[in-house]
Parts: sequence; C-alpha cells; structure tokens
Amino acid sequence: MMITNFATRIRQLVPEISKFLTVGAVAYVVDVGVFNLLRSLGELSPLSAKPITAKIIAASLATLVAYFGNKKWTYAKRSGQSRQREILFFYGINGIAILIAVACLWFSHYVLDFTSPLADNISANIIGVGLGTLFRFFAYRYWVFLK
Repeated sequence: MMITNFATRIRQLVPEISKFLTVGAVAYVVDVGVFNLLRSLGELSPLSAKPITAKIIAASLATLVAYFGNKKWTYAKRSGQSRQREILFFYGINGIAILIAVACLWFSHYVLDFTSPLADNISANIIGVGLGTLFRFFAYRYWVFLK
C-alpha cells in the first residue's frame, strides 16, 4: 500500500518536474552562454578576469528567464499568495542558489587555483548550478509557488 502511494505520488510529480527542468534548461543556456561570453571576449571585456562578477550577471539574467517560465508554465495553476510575496521569495531563493554556484566557483578558482575556463565552467555551471537546482526545486514548490 505504501509503495503504491509513493509510486502514485511520483507519477503525479513527473509533469511538474519535466516542466521545471525544461524551464531550467532554457535558463541554463542563458546562464552558461552569458557567463562564457563575458569571460571569452578577452581584452574587449572588463570581466574576462572576473569570473565571480561574470557569474553573478549571467545567473541574474537566467533568473529572469526562470521566473517567467516557471510562473507562466510550470506553476501556472498555483496562485495561492500575493504577487509581491511570490517575487520576493523567488528572488530570495534564487539569490541563495546563485550564492551556491558562486561559492563553488570561488572555491575552485581562488582556493584550488583551477583558473581555466573549463575549470570555471565545471565548478560554476555544473557543480554549482546542479546543487542550486536541487535547492530551487524544493524551495519553489514549498515556499514560492504555493497552491
């Protein structure tokens, strides 16, 4: 009986998880694309030697994409709170998730001295975004887009 309930619950979550991951994939492309663009312009970019600043800018733009995608599609049927509270919590949670990615990048770049573009991408955009995504999914579900 308990296993049946768990399986039913998981099946009910699949559409939500799929939408969340789709929106996240679009935001991820924005995040990684802007981050690498800001870092790869060489002398043309004042951020080529500032990976933390580049990551904050890229993740902030990706957060805008994620908000509108999640609000209008993933959690479109959830509107159990004021718009101001929702936006405040959304950006607060994303601020924490950005800090997770930036902390991974900072540790890799400045403590471990892995300073190549590949190392920065692995630490910020794979490890950091991965951990931040896990945090975001549960936080959106339970604190931002309420029923």
